[in-house]
Amino acid sequence: MARRKLETLTEQMFYVLLALRRERHGYGVMQAIAALTGGRVNVGAGTLYALLERFEKDGLILLTRTEFNRKYYRLTPQGAKTLEDEYRRIRQQAADMEQVLREEAEP
Repeated sequence: MARRKLETLTEQMFYVLLALRRERHGYGVMQAIAALTGGRVNVGAGTLYALLERFEKDGLILLTRTEFNRKYYRLTPQGAKTLEDEYRRIRQQAADMEQVLREEAEP
């Protein structure tokens, strides 16, 4: 079944939006993701800039300024809602897994 547009986010999409809760330029987003995840999540430059373009077009992020050839972005209210919805979805998945594990552990 095909995924509806931004109904769920890939891990890379999630972390790009998470990093943009604070204004950052592209390379700053990559650094923030690497620091936050201890290098577990890698977003290459090609993927990052494609996502930034898509998110800006979809109204999830806003270009806030350009300085020294660097474009800075930040979440819009719609982007914050999309990130929060994904966070709730992930938490529900974890809760479902915990319930199954508890049920399996019962004698």
